[in-house]
Amino acid sequence: MKAWLQRVGEASVTVDGETIASIGRGYLVLLGVTHDDTEAAADKIAARIPVLRLFEDEAGMINKSLEDVGGSVIVVSQFSLYADTSHGRRPG
Repeated sequence: MKAWLQRVGEASVTVDGETIASIGRGYLVLLGVTHDDTEAAADKIAARIPVLRLFEDEAGMINKSLEDVGGSVIVVSQFSLYADTSHGRRPG
């Protein structure tokens, strides 16, 4: 399981012109899941994301977590995080 996080001021997911999910300040998580991932791996990532300190504190230091700032998370499935590009330019 691989997760790529982007700190955002806002994010949304739109399908066929319809917004199906949106958040304000928080994390956009692109999540790649493969056939040999386990529920334990999912639990580990889910527990870690809210406590990562990626937000600025009052002194401008990156020292606050998602929990500290009351942020949100939007998760988007991203199979290409596991893409094999060793055999050309098109992900396999």
